[in-house]
Amino acid sequence: MGSYQTAASNRARPGRLNAAFVRTVSRPGVYGDQHGLRLRVYKSRKRQSISKQWIWRGTVNGTRRDIGLGGFPYVTLAEARQTAFEYSKISRAGGDPVTLRRRPDVPTFAQAAETVIAIHREGWKDGGKSEAQWRASLRDYAMPKLGRKGVDEITTADVMAVLIPHWHTKTETMRRVRQRIGAVMKWAVAQGHRDDNPAGDAIAAALPRGGSVRQHQRALPFREVGAALARVRTSDAYRPAVLAFEFLVLTACRSGEVRFARWDEIDFASATWTIPARRMKARREHRVPLSARALEVLCEARTLADGSGLVFPSQRARAIHGGTVSKLMRELGIDAVPHGFRSSFRDWAAECTDVPREVCELALAHVNSDRVEAAYRRTDLFDRRRALMEQWSEFVAVDPLAE
Repeated sequence: MGSYQTAASNRARPGRLNAAFVRTVSRPGVYGDQHGLRLRVYKSRKRQSISKQWIWRGTVNGTRRDIGLGGFPYVTLAEARQTAFEYSKISRAGGDPVTLRRRPDVPTFAQAAETVIAIHREGWKDGGKSEAQWRASLRDYAMPKLGRKGVDEITTADVMAVLIPHWHTKTETMRRVRQRIGAVMKWAVAQGHRDDNPAGDAIAAALPRGGSVRQHQRALPFREVGAALARVRTSDAYRPAVLAFEFLVLTACRSGEVRFARWDEIDFASATWTIPARRMKARREHRVPLSARALEVLCEARTLADGSGLVFPSQRARAIHGGTVSKLMRELGIDAVPHGFRSSFRDWAAECTDVPREVCELALAHVNSDRVEAAYRRTDLFDRRRALMEQWSEFVAVDPLAE
């Protein structure tokens, strides 16, 4: 949190702040007062303005604690000083200021997280995957330290205590945990339970730069895809899972897009699969040109239809579980993950065709990062993508190991 300082203007009274200093100080730092009271001054990168937060630092049952008391000017020096004095008395008597001061209308972090998840649930259209990821990451990392605390008591130091132990080994996971803690804290701000986000700008500068190297999804070299496809196609695994795997490879689509595919999205006459926006990562409708072999896969799948409307149903008339295809690949010794075949397709398109990059990116439903270019483009280059996907289908239909 930085080294503690005593305001230069208070030299006549060491260890004490005064109202004028609190009002005018703009230099970032932590300034000490009596009874464990601290004034933290920091610069918000987004607002480009100075923020000031009161913190009580003391020892509770042998453990050092930092408890937020609110921000200035909403909480005055006199009010913060009185609260700090009361907290010090409680802690010296063996009590816990947090327990004694909690207002019944302020939820704990765990309670607030449940509310935030419920708010977001309607916008998550991936069969509960996002909710499960939120719950798992918060349960494993945030809840042990933050779960029982009121949302008005959580400080930047508390959030740091969650992130730092795993920052260098699980950097990407910790970034997501920070974002999710931040979402809960923003909700708390909106509800009037606090006036700052302890997982926001202030923590960004404190977190170490870099971290672990991002791990890419495991993918096969494109020349090995045909052999892998033949191995799956001739296996005795659950047939809808086998067909879903081949369809995923042939269309270069994401696993969730394939697993939740429905018959009313397939137009056999035009050989087109239209994925609705709600199931797309970019929330935009995506048309997929179906190759001759992809249509054959669908024809076989239609003979196995169970009335659920799903193209590749599980044995319980639900969408195939996300781990079903991955398990199938592991059991057959295929060293890749389903998403990795999109990478295999992209490498093949770059090395074995002269198709423009734009066509390849549209085939993967990637969003154009150039906003100006995207604004003027009025076509999805569907016919050119159809030719590309037919080439890909022909390429992976050949098992080089069988030749």
